[in-house]
Amino acid sequence: MSRFEVATLVLAPPAVVFDASLSVELHASSMRDSREQAVAGVTSGQLSLGDQVTWRARHFGFTWHLTSTISAYNSPSYFVDEQVNGPFRYWRHAHTFESTHDGDSGIEATLMKDIVDFAAPAGPLGTITDALVLRRYMTKLILLRNAHIREVTETARQ
Repeated sequence: MSRFEVATLVLAPPAVVFDASLSVELHASSMRDSREQAVAGVTSGQLSLGDQVTWRARHFGFTWHLTSTISAYNSPSYFVDEQVNGPFRYWRHAHTFESTHDGDSGIEATLMKDIVDFAAPAGPLGTITDALVLRRYMTKLILLRNAHIREVTETARQ
C-alpha cells in the first residue's frame, strides 16, 4: 500500500473550493490531457454522498475505466472517493478543506489537502511499478487537478 499527500492553498472560501472539487465537469476539464470523461453513473453536475461515477481516461497509452463512489461527505470540510471497480487493487482519496487566510493579503482562503492511499495491481510487479512510476505520476495528476481548481475558483472570486 502506498500513500502520498498534497496540500494546496486556494484564495477562495472552503465552500466554493469544496463544491468545485465535486464538479464532474471541472474534474474532466482538469484532466483534458488524458481525455478523462464521465461515462456512467453521475456524468454531470455535482457529486454527493453515495454517488458513483465511471471515468474513462487514457494513461500510459492505454484506455482505463475507474468507477468510484463518494463514500464520506461533510460539506464543506471533507469528502472521500473510493474505487469500487478499476485498475487499482485499492484506491481511497480523502479531500479536506480547512479555512485559513492568505498571510500576504488577509483574504479568506482554503487549505485543500489530498491524502491518497492506493495499491497497484499485479502483486510484486505492481509494487515495483509503484516505486518507479506510479506514485510520482499520480501526484502529478493531483497537482494538475488542484491547480485547475485553484485557477477556476480564484478567477470566479474576482
